[in-house]
Amino acid sequence: MPITVPDGLPSIEELRRENIFTINEYRANHQDIRPLKIVILNLMPKKVETETQLLRMLSNTPLQMEMELLQATSHKSKNTPQEHLLKFYKTFGEIRQEKFDGMIITGAPVEQMPFEAVDYWEELCQIMEWTKSHVFSTLYICWGAQAGLYYHYKIPKYDLPRKMFGIYDQTPLLPTHELLRGFNDRFPVPHSRHTEIRAEDIAKADNLQILAASKESGVHLVGSKDGRQFFVTGHSEYDRDTLANEYRRDLAKNLPIQIPEHYFPGDDPGREPLLTWRSHGSLFYSNWLNYFVYQKTPFDLSGQF
Repeated sequence: MPITVPDGLPSIEELRRENIFTINEYRANHQDIRPLKIVILNLMPKKVETETQLLRMLSNTPLQMEMELLQATSHKSKNTPQEHLLKFYKTFGEIRQEKFDGMIITGAPVEQMPFEAVDYWEELCQIMEWTKSHVFSTLYICWGAQAGLYYHYKIPKYDLPRKMFGIYDQTPLLPTHELLRGFNDRFPVPHSRHTEIRAEDIAKADNLQILAASKESGVHLVGSKDGRQFFVTGHSEYDRDTLANEYRRDLAKNLPIQIPEHYFPGDDPGREPLLTWRSHGSLFYSNWLNYFVYQKTPFDLSGQF
């Protein structure tokens, strides 16, 4: 949350130069407060696991939120009980007349397929178009980020020679950007993907900027300059054992898979991995909610964004 300072205090400008978020007394006294409306389009197979990870990140703030869970109706989920979906998830048709402060579109295990070959691609395109007028800020994750960049900006994805799999240090490229407030010069993020986006393609889109990247894992965080869209290729929301479970699953299926990089101590899968990314993950989601949803969304969502 911001520091409220007296109007005209000389230290205000110094605090702002240090990237400390401040608001003056007038703004503090005239802020209207209401719960944030957030919707999560969960495209992952194990929806309960993913929704738990994301809700853990989103709940680590003092902000009050109303949460909706959304599913793609043009795809039948095989890994989540139908009773759970019927009880807790809505369809696009049920919410399309509503407006939301923020939205998260998750990844999905379809990255090696052409976008247009995904069975729910047409429905996803309708939802992504809808976000322009019904969601103030949208966060796209992993394959969801690649899909969003492709739909909105025609940015392609590229196959990798082997899976990008492990914990990779990221470097803030715009350290004074609000989304990176409080971040270290390097911060670790889990990655698990077979494809990538490239900086040279992003540079062609005037409205986009790369906020963080890695020498090992490439582009990590991309944002639109107006703060309405963010695209993240990693998984700061992952649990300690998520990559370990993926690794053992692929081994059991005799799929080609390497030990996750920079993950198991001594690269020994028999040892418990260190949880090194949780604090930055919490800060990332907190910054997004605070600076690009709570601080900027109109109080009355019925108007035009």
